[in-house]
Amino acid sequence: MQSNRHVVYILKDSSARPAGKGAIIGFIKVGYKKLFVLDDREAHNEVEPLCILDFYIHESVQRHGHGRELFQYMLQKERVEPHQLAIDRPSQKLLKFLNKHYNLETTVPQVNNFVIFEGFFAHQHRPPAPSLRATRHSRAAAVDPTPAAPARKLPPKRAEGDIKPYSSSDREWVLPQVW
Repeated sequence: MQSNRHVVYILKDSSARPAGKGAIIGFIKVGYKKLFVLDDREAHNEVEPLCILDFYIHESVQRHGHGRELFQYMLQKERVEPHQLAIDRPSQKLLKFLNKHYNLETTVPQVNNFVIFEGFFAHQHRPPAPSLRATRHSRAAAVDPTPAAPARKLPPKRAEGDIKPYSSSDREWVLPQVW
């Protein structure tokens, strides 16, 4: 997980087990990923936002505020606003959760499995500096003094006339040989 720059936040109920070890209520897995996303003008953008990769609260304790508590803790630790996140294949439950608690409703359509919300491009996206990642869980975590870099953009789309269509008639077919 360290090489992928992923972090798992785990919510544990310490009083749930008599042996004192507790029980896991839920978790949220986040990480920075390089994505190619479309903005509201359908222009391609290369960004590296914080992504929600997995989010789960045990069914027996859902609708008790644990999901919001865990999500809010992650937002605070990662210093990010909910509309700045990209979400990998969100379930309908997660989309309803985000709408209810963070008023995230209007999505920007994408061609990949990630969902981004209106307001995503209003902010800059950059992973934390290596020194901050390395000390994220230490008691003396340093604050990253470097300014945020703007989101990187891809070159503009070429005009349709410049793109050569690719069809089955242009391909060379190689048939398997039977001996």
